[in-house]
Amino acid sequence: MTAADLIKTIEGKTAIGEYETKALLAALGLPVPRGSYVAGEEELPRPLALSYPLVAKIASPRIAAKSEVRGVRLGIADEEALRQAVDELKRIEGAEGVLIEEMAPQGVEVIAGGIIDPQFGPVVMFGLGGVFVELYKDVAFGLVPLGEEEALRLAARIKGYRLLQGYRGAPPVDMNALARVLTAVSEIIATGRIEEITLNPVALYPDGAMVLDAKMVVRQI
Repeated sequence: MTAADLIKTIEGKTAIGEYETKALLAALGLPVPRGSYVAGEEELPRPLALSYPLVAKIASPRIAAKSEVRGVRLGIADEEALRQAVDELKRIEGAEGVLIEEMAPQGVEVIAGGIIDPQFGPVVMFGLGGVFVELYKDVAFGLVPLGEEEALRLAARIKGYRLLQGYRGAPPVDMNALARVLTAVSEIIATGRIEEITLNPVALYPDGAMVLDAKMVVRQI
């Protein structure tokens, strides 16, 4: 199924929540954590087919930065702690539900995104992720469509590229997995139906990658 086919399933919406965005990314073949969405007044599913430790996150397209509303709980070790975390998150103003996911191993965090630029049209952005994108603004942009070779050239343009190659004894990351992430973002933004997509962070490993957080905004045509 192509990105254009998948985006047809969210027509009529504006902001797309993290859970829906990740479902679309998974359908395109990108790795996302195993998770479960608990909406509104829903109870935790039993059994919860996830392995501890878990992370619980507030779910709401209206909340741009979960950390600013203390909307993330990490390292949840058992069901009692999970229930407490879910109850706390549901009480945050604007919460529509809670996304529960298995915690992913630590990796090199990067950001991959796409926007419709008024001058250049659809473009893909790449840089160091997490807090680093805000601190250092070490990002590079590439025109769509972006193939795997162009994706690798884009990645090599950031100043922090050495972190991807292996730095101070750390192993290099899986550049093929990174290229697949960037080309998927390119495919999505090239449809012209998405105003903005942000995957931040994406954890890169010596073998593979994992999209840890994601959001999309549908273009109003």
